[in-house]
Amino acid sequence: MGTGGPVVLVEGESDAVLVRALLARRGAPAEVVPMGGVTNLAAHLDALGGPGPGVLALVDAPEVRFAVGALRRHGVRAETVEELGWHGVLVCDRDLEDVLIRSLGPDAVLDALAGMSELGAFESLAQMPHWRGRPVAEQLHRFAGSGSGRKVRLAARLADRLDPDALPDPLGPLVEAVVVIGA
Repeated sequence: MGTGGPVVLVEGESDAVLVRALLARRGAPAEVVPMGGVTNLAAHLDALGGPGPGVLALVDAPEVRFAVGALRRHGVRAETVEELGWHGVLVCDRDLEDVLIRSLGPDAVLDALAGMSELGAFESLAQMPHWRGRPVAEQLHRFAGSGSGRKVRLAARLADRLDPDALPDPLGPLVEAVVVIGA
């Protein structure tokens, strides 16, 4: 880790696939490191010598406490999402899958699933008693996280559908920060 350029720490491989694709489209080189879960953020910051201007992280809102703790370990006090952002930690409202589903809309996600030959499997999940009648966005969120490798494949498909000039938060600010750091 630490090639001298920007480093982006992400929770998992699906996040890495998406962030790498978005950065590549902008010609913004960075080392994107899947941490194997946000609980490993502190260890990754340790390996990088702590938080700093060339280190960014993308975390899910329910896991903010781990980011707060990781920064504290390095003498940085940040409690709110805004304060975390000042120190390079960007927060997804719920999680990255939710950001993508809300940004693109359920129809675009369903279309991506159709292109992956996964629409039938999604429809089966949607008809299960626990999921029947729930909003499609909730069903899609659940489906994205089920099935071996699905989350990574779907992230790659959805990255191509995002408008590079109108990326949703926190992806837009993340990409812009990498561009600025790398300049």
